[in-house]
Amino acid sequence: MPKPLTVAVLAGAALLTRRALRRRVRASPLWPLPALDPPISGRPRSRALRLRVAARETVAEGVVQLRLEGRDLPRWEPGAHIDLVLPSGLVRQYSLCGDPADTSSYTVATRLVEDGRGGSREVHEQVRVGTELEVRGPRNRFPLAEAPAYVFVVGGIGITPVLPMLRALPEGANWRLLYAGRTLESMPFLDELAEFDAGRVTVVSGRRPELDALLAELPEDAAVYCCGPEGLMAAVEERFPGVRLERFAPRAPLGGNAAFEVELRRSGRTLTVPADSTVLAAVRAELPNTLYSCEQGFCGTCQQRVLEGEVEHRDELLTDAERDASMLICVSRARGERIVLDM
Repeated sequence: MPKPLTVAVLAGAALLTRRALRRRVRASPLWPLPALDPPISGRPRSRALRLRVAARETVAEGVVQLRLEGRDLPRWEPGAHIDLVLPSGLVRQYSLCGDPADTSSYTVATRLVEDGRGGSREVHEQVRVGTELEVRGPRNRFPLAEAPAYVFVVGGIGITPVLPMLRALPEGANWRLLYAGRTLESMPFLDELAEFDAGRVTVVSGRRPELDALLAELPEDAAVYCCGPEGLMAAVEERFPGVRLERFAPRAPLGGNAAFEVELRRSGRTLTVPADSTVLAAVRAELPNTLYSCEQGFCGTCQQRVLEGEVEHRDELLTDAERDASMLICVSRARGERIVLDM
């Protein structure tokens, strides 16, 4: 073989080898170890919409209702909620309380929480008719299931996911609603509840509801739904462990937090998560571009794959199958002394 041709063949082979090696290293920075699966953080759980606030109304003391207009909006079922991305970038979750058949608008209501983290105040003070908001969802982790009978226990703004449920119940259904609040003036949608059989609706204001009497009358196979303040939900759950709950704040831990270690396998770093902090905070101190959003375990933006270790899940979003191999690092923690994340 002529010498120039031999050189050309060898040079071509070397070029192809270098390209193949670069592709292999890009696929797995730890090569020649096996490549890790693609990371899952930041994958959108639903497509985002841009909706305009078409109506804004005060429906109770400290409660504002928004109607967000669009076209051909995704359908939803009673119990569903959406994420609102507020003008500041904060993300908050609100139950849909309008008509599921209406594909031109979504309706939500929010109570002003004076000592909250700022989301409700932003809605009350900055969101007006004409404001455009990014909307994600809808999603439903509080669906209305078929059952021989239903009992709904709600407190204050917790009426929002339940109102569409009541309207969707089949004719002749056996159901009861206990609706509690601080004052009648602070309880939204009392007028809407007047359209239902008054014998099925109990409204209690200014005092603790009589849960024992209500739950003592439950049919054995009744489905119990509860949404409201943590104290109310805890009381119902204690009396009826099978209750279906809707939370918009992370579940309070049963015991105190403990410090633990997090190994970031892709990055080759090991971090300590203090008892009074979160995995997200520790990770972002090292990897500031780590995606996150709600910081309450609802939106799924900070979901990460768990390679080793047992997780104490505190989110209200992931399915059991997802929890087998991942966690939301904004709220969940290690159950032991160490976990390994695919980061």
